[in-house]
Amino acid sequence: MPIHRKIKVLVVDDSMIFREVIARGLATDPQIEVVATAQDPFDARDKILKYEPDVMTCDVEMPKMNGIEFLRRLLPQYLLPVIVVSTISEAVFDAMKVGAVDFVTKPNLKLARTVEEFLYDLIEKVKTAAVAKVSIENHNDLKEELFESIRVNSNRIIAIGSSTGGTEAVYKILKQLPKNSPGIVVVQHIPPVFSKMFAERLNNQTKLQCKEAENGDFVEIGRVLVAPGDHHMRIRKVGEKYRIEIFKGEKVNGHCPSVDLLFQSVAKEAGDKAIGVILTGMGYDGAKGLLSMRRKGARTIGQDEKSSVVYGMPKVAFNIGAVEKQCSLENIHRLIYSMLKE
Repeated sequence: MPIHRKIKVLVVDDSMIFREVIARGLATDPQIEVVATAQDPFDARDKILKYEPDVMTCDVEMPKMNGIEFLRRLLPQYLLPVIVVSTISEAVFDAMKVGAVDFVTKPNLKLARTVEEFLYDLIEKVKTAAVAKVSIENHNDLKEELFESIRVNSNRIIAIGSSTGGTEAVYKILKQLPKNSPGIVVVQHIPPVFSKMFAERLNNQTKLQCKEAENGDFVEIGRVLVAPGDHHMRIRKVGEKYRIEIFKGEKVNGHCPSVDLLFQSVAKEAGDKAIGVILTGMGYDGAKGLLSMRRKGARTIGQDEKSSVVYGMPKVAFNIGAVEKQCSLENIHRLIYSMLKE
Protein backbone atom coordinates (compact mmCIF):
# COMPACT_ATOMS: atom_id res chain seq x y z
CA MET A 1 0.00 0.00 0.00
CA PRO A 2 1.41 3.45 -0.91
CA ILE A 3 2.69 5.21 2.19
CA HIS A 4 1.63 8.64 0.92
CA ARG A 5 -2.08 8.01 1.40
CA LYS A 6 -3.99 7.43 4.60
CA ILE A 7 -4.99 3.98 5.85
CA LYS A 8 -8.72 3.63 5.26
CA VAL A 9 -10.45 1.96 8.22
CA LEU A 10 -13.96 0.53 8.67
CA VAL A 11 -15.11 0.28 12.32
CA VAL A 12 -17.66 -2.46 13.05
CA ASP A 13 -19.33 -2.65 16.48
CA ASP A 14 -22.93 -3.02 17.62
CA SER A 15 -22.38 -0.44 20.37
CA MET A 16 -22.86 3.12 19.14
CA ILE A 17 -20.68 4.39 21.99
CA PHE A 18 -17.78 2.08 21.11
CA ARG A 19 -18.11 2.89 17.42
CA GLU A 20 -17.78 6.56 18.28
CA VAL A 21 -14.87 6.06 20.70
CA ILE A 22 -12.93 3.94 18.20
CA ALA A 23 -13.70 6.13 15.19
CA ARG A 24 -12.76 9.36 16.95
CA GLY A 25 -9.66 7.83 18.53
CA LEU A 26 -8.34 6.44 15.24
CA ALA A 27 -9.06 9.72 13.46
CA THR A 28 -6.62 11.55 15.76
CA ASP A 29 -3.74 9.87 13.92
CA PRO A 30 -2.73 11.71 10.73
CA GLN A 31 -2.01 8.43 8.92
CA ILE A 32 -5.50 6.99 9.46
CA GLU A 33 -8.87 7.86 7.92
CA VAL A 34 -12.04 6.24 9.28
CA VAL A 35 -14.09 5.93 6.09
CA ALA A 36 -17.20 4.41 7.70
CA THR A 37 -18.69 2.66 10.71
CA ALA A 38 -21.10 -0.29 10.76
CA GLN A 39 -23.38 -1.71 13.43
CA ASP A 40 -23.57 -5.34 12.29
CA PRO A 41 -21.99 -7.73 9.74
CA PHE A 42 -24.60 -7.05 7.04
CA ASP A 43 -24.10 -3.31 7.35
CA ALA A 44 -20.34 -3.93 7.29
CA ARG A 45 -20.52 -6.05 4.14
CA ASP A 46 -22.26 -3.25 2.24
CA LYS A 47 -19.73 -0.67 3.45
CA ILE A 48 -16.76 -2.86 2.50
CA LEU A 49 -18.09 -2.85 -1.08
CA LYS A 50 -18.75 0.88 -1.02
CA TYR A 51 -15.63 2.23 0.71
CA GLU A 52 -13.00 -0.50 0.03
CA PRO A 53 -11.21 -0.10 3.41
CA ASP A 54 -7.59 -1.16 3.95
CA VAL A 55 -8.28 -2.43 7.49
CA MET A 56 -11.38 -3.34 9.48
CA THR A 57 -11.85 -3.39 13.25
CA CYS A 58 -14.57 -5.81 14.29
CA ASP A 59 -16.31 -6.79 17.52
CA VAL A 60 -16.65 -10.53 18.17
CA GLU A 61 -20.11 -10.40 19.76
CA MET A 62 -22.66 -8.76 17.47
CA PRO A 63 -26.35 -9.19 16.60
CA LYS A 64 -27.54 -11.05 13.46
CA MET A 65 -24.17 -12.84 13.07
CA ASN A 66 -21.24 -13.19 15.46
CA GLY A 67 -17.84 -11.84 14.45
CA ILE A 68 -16.26 -15.29 14.01
CA GLU A 69 -18.89 -16.45 11.54
CA PHE A 70 -18.71 -13.09 9.78
CA LEU A 71 -14.94 -13.44 9.27
CA ARG A 72 -15.31 -17.05 8.19
CA ARG A 73 -17.69 -15.99 5.41
CA LEU A 74 -16.06 -12.66 4.57
CA LEU A 75 -12.34 -13.35 4.28
CA PRO A 76 -12.45 -15.94 1.47
CA GLN A 77 -14.09 -13.22 -0.66
CA TYR A 78 -12.27 -10.12 0.61
CA LEU A 79 -8.72 -10.60 1.90
CA LEU A 80 -9.09 -7.69 4.30
CA PRO A 81 -6.83 -7.34 7.37
CA VAL A 82 -9.07 -7.49 10.45
CA ILE A 83 -8.31 -6.48 14.03
CA VAL A 84 -10.72 -8.04 16.51
CA VAL A 85 -11.90 -5.78 19.34
CA SER A 86 -13.20 -7.96 22.14
CA THR A 87 -13.90 -8.34 25.81
CA ILE A 88 -11.63 -10.86 27.56
CA SER A 89 -12.65 -14.07 25.84
CA GLU A 90 -11.15 -17.11 24.12
CA ALA A 91 -13.14 -16.08 21.06
CA VAL A 92 -10.19 -13.92 19.96
CA PHE A 93 -8.18 -17.10 19.26
CA ASP A 94 -11.03 -18.47 17.16
CA ALA A 95 -10.94 -15.20 15.23
CA MET A 96 -7.21 -15.57 14.64
CA LYS A 97 -7.79 -19.10 13.43
CA VAL A 98 -10.22 -17.93 10.72
CA GLY A 99 -7.95 -15.13 9.49
CA ALA A 100 -7.93 -12.06 11.78
CA VAL A 101 -4.42 -10.62 12.05
CA ASP A 102 -4.54 -9.28 15.62
CA PHE A 103 -6.78 -8.35 18.54
CA VAL A 104 -7.21 -5.75 21.27
CA THR A 105 -9.15 -5.84 24.53
CA LYS A 106 -12.15 -3.55 24.97
CA PRO A 107 -11.47 -0.93 27.65
CA ASN A 108 -13.56 0.22 30.58
CA LEU A 109 -15.07 3.44 29.22
CA LYS A 110 -15.27 4.88 32.74
CA LEU A 111 -11.47 4.93 33.03
CA ALA A 112 -9.89 7.58 30.81
CA ARG A 113 -6.38 6.10 31.12
CA THR A 114 -7.61 2.66 30.04
CA VAL A 115 -9.35 4.15 26.97
CA GLU A 116 -6.24 6.15 26.10
CA GLU A 117 -4.02 3.05 26.28
CA PHE A 118 -6.55 1.07 24.24
CA LEU A 119 -6.60 3.68 21.46
CA TYR A 120 -2.80 3.94 21.38
CA ASP A 121 -2.58 0.16 21.07
CA LEU A 122 -5.30 0.02 18.40
CA ILE A 123 -3.65 2.75 16.29
CA GLU A 124 -0.36 0.83 16.28
CA LYS A 125 -2.13 -2.41 15.36
CA VAL A 126 -4.03 -0.72 12.51
CA LYS A 127 -0.73 0.47 11.05
CA THR A 128 0.71 -3.04 11.36
CA ALA A 129 -2.42 -4.63 9.88
CA ALA A 130 -2.20 -2.32 6.86
CA VAL A 131 0.99 -4.12 5.77
CA ALA A 132 -0.01 -7.59 6.99
CA LYS A 133 -0.87 -10.57 4.81
CA VAL A 134 -4.23 -12.22 5.33
CA SER A 135 -4.25 -16.01 5.39
CA ILE A 136 -7.32 -18.22 5.22
CA GLU A 137 -5.56 -21.57 5.45
CA ASN A 138 -7.55 -24.24 7.21
CA HIS A 139 -5.60 -24.69 10.44
CA ASN A 140 -8.16 -27.13 11.79
CA ASP A 141 -6.99 -29.85 9.42
CA LEU A 142 -3.28 -29.98 10.15
CA LYS A 143 -2.00 -33.32 8.96
CA GLU A 144 -0.72 -35.45 11.79
CA GLU A 145 2.95 -36.30 11.30
CA LEU A 146 4.35 -39.24 13.22
CA PHE A 147 7.87 -38.46 14.38
CA GLU A 148 9.84 -41.24 16.00
CA SER A 149 10.82 -40.60 19.60
CA ILE A 150 13.97 -38.59 20.14
CA ARG A 151 16.40 -39.02 22.98
CA VAL A 152 16.66 -35.58 24.51
CA ASN A 153 18.87 -34.42 27.33
CA SER A 154 17.20 -32.18 29.90
CA ASN A 155 19.74 -29.43 29.13
CA ARG A 156 18.37 -28.97 25.58
CA ILE A 157 15.94 -26.08 25.20
CA ILE A 158 13.88 -24.47 22.43
CA ALA A 159 13.13 -20.73 22.63
CA ILE A 160 10.41 -19.19 20.42
CA GLY A 161 9.57 -15.50 19.92
CA SER A 162 6.63 -14.07 17.98
CA SER A 163 4.27 -11.13 17.65
CA THR A 164 1.54 -10.24 15.10
CA GLY A 165 0.12 -13.49 13.73
CA GLY A 166 2.14 -15.45 16.25
CA THR A 167 -0.58 -17.22 18.22
CA GLU A 168 -1.48 -19.33 15.18
CA ALA A 169 2.15 -19.72 14.12
CA VAL A 170 3.21 -21.03 17.53
CA TYR A 171 0.22 -23.37 17.59
CA LYS A 172 1.05 -24.81 14.16
CA ILE A 173 4.63 -25.59 15.24
CA LEU A 174 3.80 -27.06 18.66
CA LYS A 175 0.93 -29.11 17.25
CA GLN A 176 3.43 -31.09 15.18
CA LEU A 177 6.18 -31.64 17.77
CA PRO A 178 6.46 -34.96 19.65
CA LYS A 179 5.54 -35.09 23.34
CA ASN A 180 9.15 -35.80 24.32
CA SER A 181 10.48 -32.61 22.74
CA PRO A 182 12.99 -30.54 24.76
CA GLY A 183 11.53 -27.97 27.12
CA ILE A 184 10.14 -24.98 25.21
CA VAL A 185 9.94 -21.34 26.32
CA VAL A 186 7.73 -18.91 24.39
CA VAL A 187 7.45 -15.14 24.32
CA GLN A 188 4.39 -14.04 22.37
CA HIS A 189 3.53 -10.33 22.41
CA ILE A 190 0.08 -10.60 23.97
CA PRO A 191 -2.03 -8.70 26.53
CA PRO A 192 -2.22 -9.88 30.17
CA VAL A 193 -4.86 -12.57 30.90
CA PHE A 194 -4.83 -13.68 27.26
CA SER A 195 -1.39 -15.26 27.75
CA LYS A 196 -2.91 -17.71 30.25
CA MET A 197 -5.80 -18.47 27.88
CA PHE A 198 -3.31 -18.97 25.06
CA ALA A 199 -1.23 -21.41 27.12
CA GLU A 200 -4.32 -23.36 28.18
CA ARG A 201 -5.50 -23.55 24.59
CA LEU A 202 -2.11 -24.92 23.51
CA ASN A 203 -2.28 -27.43 26.35
CA ASN A 204 -5.65 -28.69 25.13
CA GLN A 205 -4.73 -28.81 21.43
CA THR A 206 -1.16 -30.23 21.40
CA LYS A 207 0.63 -33.29 22.82
CA LEU A 208 2.76 -31.06 25.03
CA GLN A 209 2.13 -29.85 28.58
CA CYS A 210 1.63 -26.08 28.22
CA LYS A 211 1.12 -23.46 30.90
CA GLU A 212 1.63 -19.79 31.60
CA ALA A 213 5.07 -19.54 33.19
CA GLU A 214 5.46 -18.77 36.88
CA ASN A 215 8.55 -17.72 38.78
CA GLY A 216 10.51 -20.81 39.81
CA ASP A 217 9.09 -23.15 37.14
CA PHE A 218 11.63 -25.53 35.61
CA VAL A 219 12.02 -26.13 31.89
CA GLU A 220 11.35 -29.84 31.40
CA ILE A 221 11.07 -32.32 28.53
CA GLY A 222 7.62 -32.14 26.94
CA ARG A 223 6.74 -28.88 28.68
CA VAL A 224 5.96 -25.47 27.16
CA LEU A 225 6.15 -22.31 29.29
CA VAL A 226 4.51 -19.15 27.92
CA ALA A 227 5.58 -15.75 29.26
CA PRO A 228 2.81 -13.83 31.09
CA GLY A 229 1.44 -10.92 29.06
CA ASP A 230 2.80 -8.13 31.26
CA HIS A 231 6.01 -9.66 32.65
CA HIS A 232 9.44 -10.41 31.25
CA MET A 233 10.74 -13.97 31.28
CA ARG A 234 14.31 -15.29 31.34
CA ILE A 235 16.03 -18.55 32.24
CA ARG A 236 18.74 -19.27 34.80
CA LYS A 237 20.77 -22.50 34.81
CA VAL A 238 20.58 -24.44 38.06
CA GLY A 239 22.67 -27.60 37.90
CA GLU A 240 21.62 -29.37 34.70
CA LYS A 241 18.22 -27.66 34.60
CA TYR A 242 16.88 -24.25 33.64
CA ARG A 243 14.72 -22.31 36.07
CA ILE A 244 12.29 -19.63 34.96
CA GLU A 245 12.48 -16.10 36.32
CA ILE A 246 9.41 -13.90 35.84
CA PHE A 247 9.69 -10.24 36.68
CA LYS A 248 8.18 -6.80 36.09
CA GLY A 249 10.25 -4.34 34.09
CA GLU A 250 10.27 -1.53 31.58
CA LYS A 251 9.37 -2.39 28.01
CA VAL A 252 12.29 -3.61 25.87
CA ASN A 253 12.00 -2.76 22.16
CA GLY A 254 8.50 -1.55 22.99
CA HIS A 255 7.39 -4.85 24.51
CA CYS A 256 6.85 -6.59 27.82
CA PRO A 257 7.46 -9.51 27.62
CA SER A 258 10.44 -9.06 25.32
CA VAL A 259 11.75 -11.75 22.99
CA ASP A 260 15.24 -10.19 23.10
CA LEU A 261 15.40 -10.46 26.87
CA LEU A 262 14.47 -14.17 26.77
CA PHE A 263 16.86 -14.96 23.90
CA GLN A 264 19.76 -13.14 25.60
CA SER A 265 19.29 -15.28 28.70
CA VAL A 266 19.09 -18.47 26.61
CA ALA A 267 22.32 -17.49 24.84
CA LYS A 268 24.07 -16.97 28.18
CA GLU A 269 22.69 -19.96 30.08
CA ALA A 270 22.18 -22.63 27.40
CA GLY A 271 24.72 -21.79 24.67
CA ASP A 272 24.96 -24.54 22.04
CA LYS A 273 22.29 -26.63 23.77
CA ALA A 274 19.56 -24.31 22.45
CA ILE A 275 17.46 -23.84 19.34
CA GLY A 276 16.05 -20.35 18.74
CA VAL A 277 13.03 -19.66 16.52
CA ILE A 278 11.84 -16.20 15.49
CA LEU A 279 8.39 -15.90 13.94
CA THR A 280 6.06 -13.39 12.33
CA GLY A 281 5.76 -9.91 13.86
CA MET A 282 6.27 -6.19 13.38
CA GLY A 283 9.46 -4.51 14.56
CA TYR A 284 12.81 -5.92 15.59
CA ASP A 285 12.33 -7.51 19.02
CA GLY A 286 14.30 -10.76 19.24
CA ALA A 287 16.79 -10.11 16.41
CA LYS A 288 19.77 -9.17 18.59
CA GLY A 289 18.95 -11.89 21.11
CA LEU A 290 18.83 -14.50 18.35
CA LEU A 291 22.20 -13.25 17.07
CA SER A 292 23.63 -13.70 20.58
CA MET A 293 22.27 -17.25 20.61
CA ARG A 294 23.88 -18.05 17.25
CA ARG A 295 27.21 -16.62 18.37
CA LYS A 296 27.08 -18.89 21.42
CA GLY A 297 26.61 -21.95 19.21
CA ALA A 298 22.82 -22.30 19.23
CA ARG A 299 20.94 -23.39 16.11
CA THR A 300 18.65 -20.61 14.86
CA ILE A 301 15.57 -20.58 12.62
CA GLY A 302 13.65 -17.69 11.04
CA GLN A 303 10.21 -17.78 9.44
CA ASP A 304 10.29 -16.80 5.77
CA GLU A 305 8.56 -13.79 4.23
CA LYS A 306 5.92 -15.69 2.29
CA SER A 307 4.47 -17.48 5.33
CA SER A 308 4.74 -14.50 7.75
CA VAL A 309 1.67 -12.40 8.49
CA VAL A 310 4.13 -9.53 9.04
CA TYR A 311 7.72 -10.05 7.90
CA GLY A 312 9.34 -7.70 10.39
CA MET A 313 11.06 -9.48 13.27
CA PRO A 314 12.26 -12.42 11.12
CA LYS A 315 13.50 -10.01 8.43
CA VAL A 316 15.62 -7.95 10.83
CA ALA A 317 17.03 -11.14 12.37
CA PHE A 318 17.88 -12.52 8.93
CA ASN A 319 19.48 -9.25 7.79
CA ILE A 320 21.87 -9.07 10.76
CA GLY A 321 22.96 -12.68 10.36
CA ALA A 322 21.07 -14.10 13.33
CA VAL A 323 19.19 -16.70 11.27
CA GLU A 324 21.09 -19.89 10.39
CA LYS A 325 18.18 -21.37 8.40
CA GLN A 326 15.07 -19.72 7.04
CA CYS A 327 11.98 -21.67 6.03
CA SER A 328 8.20 -21.60 5.74
CA LEU A 329 6.03 -21.93 8.82
CA GLU A 330 4.77 -25.36 7.73
CA ASN A 331 8.35 -26.71 7.67
CA ILE A 332 9.71 -25.24 10.91
CA HIS A 333 8.68 -28.24 13.03
CA ARG A 334 10.52 -30.56 10.60
CA LEU A 335 13.61 -28.37 10.79
CA ILE A 336 13.54 -28.37 14.59
CA TYR A 337 13.18 -32.15 14.58
CA SER A 338 16.09 -32.61 12.18
CA MET A 339 18.29 -30.34 14.33
CA LEU A 340 17.45 -32.41 17.39
CA LYS A 341 18.29 -35.63 15.55
CA GLU A 342 21.74 -34.41 14.44
